[in-house]
Amino acid sequence: MTSMTSMTSTTSMTSQHEQATHDSQGDAVRILYCRCAYAQVVPAAVKDAVLAGLAAADRGFEMVPDLCEMAARRDPHLAELARGPGPLRIVACWPRAVQGLFVLADAPLPKQGVEILNMRTDTAETVLAAAIAAAGRTPALDATL
Repeated sequence: MTSMTSMTSTTSMTSQHEQATHDSQGDAVRILYCRCAYAQVVPAAVKDAVLAGLAAADRGFEMVPDLCEMAARRDPHLAELARGPGPLRIVACWPRAVQGLFVLADAPLPKQGVEILNMRTDTAETVLAAAIAAAGRTPALDATL
């Protein structure tokens, strides 16, 4: 596992044999994993299991320490994530909260091509399966609220 030297940095996790998850148009689906380091509203066992599963899945993903903290600082990386390229799966907490964090950071998420997976209410198995599944669809953001 990658150790973080700064809680404000992001970590890109890939393996030698990285396989990208693709949507129905063939675009690589980006996976963003929030560690929820400060608010700690996501059960630790779920966060740990999802992170371990992502690391073992042979798929690339990006881990951020805390989306809430990034939004509070208006981190410009949130705008980069929102702009693309390609579809985005965000593994975090409440979809409406995540959407609001991007708005707070002046980086609203697009209405299409974003899927928010809720580690606060779903099991680690459910979240992990959805995160790494080949996308047959990338639902409208409104459908996840």
